[in-house]
Amino acid sequence: MARSGSPATADASGSWTAPYDVDLGRVLGPFRRGGGDPTHLRTADGSWWRACRTPDGPATLHLTAHHREVAGQAWGSGAAWVIDSVPGLLGFDDDPSGFPAEELPEVLREAWRQLAPRWRVPRSRLVLEVLLAAILEQKVTGVEARRGWRALVTQVGEPAPGPTPEPMSVLPTAERIRRIPSWQWHRWGVPPSHSATILRTVVAPGRIEQCADLDRAQADRRLRSIPGIGAWTVAEVAQRAWGDPDAVSFGDFHVAQHVVYAFTGDRDGTDEWMAELLEPFAGHRYRVQRLVEVAGILRPARGPRATITDHRRR
Repeated sequence: MARSGSPATADASGSWTAPYDVDLGRVLGPFRRGGGDPTHLRTADGSWWRACRTPDGPATLHLTAHHREVAGQAWGSGAAWVIDSVPGLLGFDDDPSGFPAEELPEVLREAWRQLAPRWRVPRSRLVLEVLLAAILEQKVTGVEARRGWRALVTQVGEPAPGPTPEPMSVLPTAERIRRIPSWQWHRWGVPPSHSATILRTVVAPGRIEQCADLDRAQADRRLRSIPGIGAWTVAEVAQRAWGDPDAVSFGDFHVAQHVVYAFTGDRDGTDEWMAELLEPFAGHRYRVQRLVEVAGILRPARGPRATITDHRRR
């Protein structure tokens, strides 16, 4: 992204002409953990605000996009870093050529025709933030996970720099996370297994962030060497921090059911069945998963909603 001189209202700014139309909501949506996520905000004018912790420190990034023209402003000590990262964040490193759209069922082919010109797989290169959010989402409801994420960021993190339209927060440092007492995790409703995995993860945050520069197999092994981190969690990281278009969320409570339903109309999809259906898309399998999500294809629910366990009362 071409960086310009710092205007009075920002610590860094820049513009970029993408080789494709940019849909900020479609590309950056997977980073947002629910409507109340204090690290991401989409405003009524379609612009996007993102608060994050970079290798240079905290930063707030404000993005606007009009077709291929992207403009960014950033505040904080990490401002220059986030401005330079914008092309990768918006999917410049992703190459959808070779995607066998003809193998899709008709409903997804139509969705792909609409999505393909303006969507790419993002690559933030910030591994820790995605990893911690994914750990909080392991085997719990979205309500529980989002509650824990909001509490962690707002109560232990720091206010996002810059003139954000609403209060936003930056993920706390690894050092501050290590100091969180067990009773605090409990009060937030985070299960002991999750908080223990997080504490193991933040022992050496530098090694975690280095995964962005390793090849996929090396990064996978490094993360999975941490007890409590498995294939599903690594896939969640790969989809967002590494820009991996093939990282399928195997082991997810819903993904296989929705993907199988989109392809076959059957409501009882399994990981094994999903893997078989996605085999023709090797190298682009996450692209199909995301396409099902964007198209809003959901397996019809049956039975009561899952009961939310309140760990704070235990």
